[in-house]
Amino acid sequence: MIPVFEPKIGAEEISRVVEALERGEISGSFGEAIPDFESQFAEYCDCRHAVAVSSGTTALHLAVAAAEIGDGDEVLVSASTNIATALAVHHQGAVTVPVDSEEQTWNLDLEKLESLITPRTRAIIPVHLFGHPVDMDRLRVIADRHDLLIIEDAAEAHGATCRGRKVGSFGDMACFSFYANKVITTGEGGMVTTNDDALAARLRLLRNLAFTKPRFRHELAGFNFRMTGYQAGMGLAQLDKIENIIAQKRQVAATYREFLSGTAGIQFPAEAAWARNVYWMVCVVVGTEFGISRDHLADTLRNDGIDTRTFFCPMNQQPCLRLPESGPPSCPVADRLWESGLYLPSTNDLPTETIAWICERVQAAGQQQRRAAA
Repeated sequence: MIPVFEPKIGAEEISRVVEALERGEISGSFGEAIPDFESQFAEYCDCRHAVAVSSGTTALHLAVAAAEIGDGDEVLVSASTNIATALAVHHQGAVTVPVDSEEQTWNLDLEKLESLITPRTRAIIPVHLFGHPVDMDRLRVIADRHDLLIIEDAAEAHGATCRGRKVGSFGDMACFSFYANKVITTGEGGMVTTNDDALAARLRLLRNLAFTKPRFRHELAGFNFRMTGYQAGMGLAQLDKIENIIAQKRQVAATYREFLSGTAGIQFPAEAAWARNVYWMVCVVVGTEFGISRDHLADTLRNDGIDTRTFFCPMNQQPCLRLPESGPPSCPVADRLWESGLYLPSTNDLPTETIAWICERVQAAGQQQRRAAA
């Protein structure tokens, strides 16, 4: 089976992990690997601060908590995203307000944003979906006009740029994931970036059970969201390779586009002229012109030994979330993406001949059905 993604771990990562272990950096409260990883990641994102945590999910939760968002507050969230984005809002007792996607990049639709803002709105969480950045310059204008915080969800977009500036540096805070299939990985793990000194201090306090003096008396209810030192060691090795990894990802996506160019009913996301898409995954939407449904195509490819994944179920359809009392806003584009979106195998060094064969199988599946219908 050709997997959707296979992480690439080399001798450099193994060496950095072993070095951290030999220094005894098995927890997240001491050692040199974590502060080194934080400082280098902050520098990469053109930020003043980076705070390492145990996962991308805890990065989001920590950021929402540090913003002191809570009961009764509303947070605008990209409708098309992993549930972790909205869970950060939910676990703080706040209301998730999904914002529909736009048709080209599939990111949240900035044209629909302001109509959803109410006196209870506190923040916006834009998701740089599948590696394409949101137009953060436009979003910043809207947020400033309404005095709203921005917490970027950059879990899939390490190194993506908006007009030459990296994601993670636009918002009040930004959250990254280092899960096994992300642009760079520490197995599990995450990071929050910020340019705000006070927020950085609060993030560091809350991630470590909010210890102050005396040590075991707690003024704030904190979290144990620490990264381990040996994960940070792996992260340092991965960060050394990040631009090469991004170049590989962009090449894989370009090769898919070349081989599937002109295939009826297959839509790739647009790459805006002002953006660098890092193509976390190679994603397509399967339209009616293709001849068979997304699910039928996925089943056909699996029979050929090719694994795939669907897009995310949108936040307006999630029964576990605390949504507006009037009901979730209509999100027809996000609903369609959920019904018709598919990840294709996206391992960084996927050979051209393998991509060509996958594309042949995709095209054959649609052509067979169209011939049968004729």
